[in-house]
Amino acid sequence: MTHAAHPKRPAVWSVILAFTCLYISWGTTYYAIRVGVQTLPPALFAGSRLALAGLVLFAYVAARGQRLWMPRRELAGVVFVGVTMFVVGNGLVNFAEKSESSISAAVLVATTPIWFALLESLWPGGERLTLAGWLGLGLGLGGVLVLCAPRLLDKDAFLADAGPLLVLGSALSWAVGSFVLRRHRRDTSSHLLTAAYQLMIGGGTLTLVGFILGETRELSAASFTTPAVFSFTYLLVVGSLVGYVAYNWLLGHVSGAMVGTYAYVNPVVAILVGWQLGKEELSPWILGGMAIILAGVALVRMGGVRAAGIPGASLESREPETVDTPLEHEACGLARER
Repeated sequence: MTHAAHPKRPAVWSVILAFTCLYISWGTTYYAIRVGVQTLPPALFAGSRLALAGLVLFAYVAARGQRLWMPRRELAGVVFVGVTMFVVGNGLVNFAEKSESSISAAVLVATTPIWFALLESLWPGGERLTLAGWLGLGLGLGGVLVLCAPRLLDKDAFLADAGPLLVLGSALSWAVGSFVLRRHRRDTSSHLLTAAYQLMIGGGTLTLVGFILGETRELSAASFTTPAVFSFTYLLVVGSLVGYVAYNWLLGHVSGAMVGTYAYVNPVVAILVGWQLGKEELSPWILGGMAIILAGVALVRMGGVRAAGIPGASLESREPETVDTPLEHEACGLARER
């Protein structure tokens, strides 16, 4: 009697290396965006980078001898995800960080799993929140209020600064894209080809938005400072490509729950980077808001959600390839470089 061969488990060092790449690449992108959009227009800065990352993935897929065309029946979902995740999700964060600190942006983006869980609960046949899940959702939203409390108490400052609302809109849009991606039927296309299309469609559309908004008038030789060019290159290579490759590899070798730890680690890395490199303010409101938001996310993710009609089943019990996947942050990103 023969036995089916089991896939070889990866070496411990390779898993540690992949997690290190994932945490660092997606945790540092917020500060890199903050640096880049100080002199480069946000839509063109983000859109051109995303489109270029898509081209690189296309080239990689072609070099492996795989097909580049995608069945028409799969394109609608890919277009929708590309727009929600990258045009709206990524675009809003880039616009927000013109005024918002990278620390604040990273903490507010950490609410994405909460919005995702809410969408699941509201969708017919979707996953239902338990009492613990609803408590986590309320706790997470309370953390947002704590983080924004100084501006909420100052009416003029709140009305003059739309940064937090833009970041929350980004988190919600990313959750919508992840929600659709999770349910989108991918019959024949590989993860890499799907990601390439999403990046190309999202990046190309966001670049077009930049042209429509007249961002080309903001470009000059002075815009291309050394920090801005370095940020663009860093986000392209490390945020988009290294981060996504590490994320995709981990999904195939460890549990979805382990991969999902990036949702807790990224804000911490972003805070340390923004505080040390950017000398950004690290107030008690920010630290308190982050602690409350992450506690809410933990309640929602760790047993707070169960499949409708399937007692005891949770998001974390699913196979890795069905986990919501922001592809980039540059999500999903799953990515999650914004």
